[in-house]
Amino acid sequence: MHEMGIALEIIDIVKASIPADMPDAIVARVNLKVGKLSAIVPESLRFCFGVAVKDTPLDGADLNIEEVPVLIRCEACHEERVVTEPVFSCAACGSGQVILLSGKELDIVSIELAEEDD
Repeated sequence: MHEMGIALEIIDIVKASIPADMPDAIVARVNLKVGKLSAIVPESLRFCFGVAVKDTPLDGADLNIEEVPVLIRCEACHEERVVTEPVFSCAACGSGQVILLSGKELDIVSIELAEEDD
């Protein structure tokens, strides 16, 4: 399951992103964008993340995953459409000359820190 390796990389990136002047910062949420073609199973990634964050500054943090659809644009007629089946041709003109616009993403969009208790 490659999701564990991805979860560990996310944790490393988030830990490295915590400012040095905030050593006690607690991460509340990590927001990701994951493309449908990224070969990542969101539920598996959430599970692996939940296991891997134990005893880290991310312990208890939520992993919010926004799934990004596969979007193509036809080079012949410039039609754009979301692909939901494994057919990468233009539905409008039948051309196979399409460009992938989205669907392969794996991006950390933002990191939310917990507010300090007063």
